[in-house]
Amino acid sequence: MFVLNAVGPGIRKIKFAKYFDHTLLKSDATETQIKKLCQEALQFDFASVCVNSYHVPLSARLLKNSGVKVCTVVGFPLGANLTVVKAFETRKAIQEGAQEIDMVINIGALKDGNEEKVHCDIFEVVKECRLKNVLCKVILETSVLTETEKRVGCRLAKEAGAHFVKTSTGFGPGGATPEDVRIMKSAIRGGKLGIKASGGIRTLSQVLELIKAGATRLGTSATVTIMQEYNASAG
Repeated sequence: MFVLNAVGPGIRKIKFAKYFDHTLLKSDATETQIKKLCQEALQFDFASVCVNSYHVPLSARLLKNSGVKVCTVVGFPLGANLTVVKAFETRKAIQEGAQEIDMVINIGALKDGNEEKVHCDIFEVVKECRLKNVLCKVILETSVLTETEKRVGCRLAKEAGAHFVKTSTGFGPGGATPEDVRIMKSAIRGGKLGIKASGGIRTLSQVLELIKAGATRLGTSATVTIMQEYNASAG
């Protein structure tokens, strides 16, 4: 199935399920839950599963030779790790089978106006990703940023060679909003970066609004429920 006409003109006609990173990042996630996550991802043919790095080897084994990628998070959820630690974490995760990396920027450095530090932080992770042809998504945590900071974060991610900018960790004080996605889309105008919306996405109506605003990927743990709602609405 493809995106509903209700989304509006100009939306890329890709398989609806491929908008989603099927996500489970809770600290108490068990092996049984990760297996279920991967089975659901295969059933619906989502873009990826997004798991903590501990679960990458299992996920990679379960999803081997499928169209579903393994995504993991780096510097998560606070972003305040040393850059060298983020780079090492990225390299090891890729060695274990990760095909996409969602890294959290140094949020405090961005708010301090230390653009050089933020750029370096992103660049070192991107470098590890590009060595192995792995996608890098840069999490801004938009709910704690001003509009100016959001725009600066997008610019720095673009300059550092990232593939996506992403709204939120899902562990901050707020999640994805259409307005934040529109700001990010405006900030990367002329670039080839994707936009991932994540955090607090629970319903089909939210998904459609975020896609309409410019999101090209969505991260949520409610993916199955959303797909069931979508399939029912599509007849």
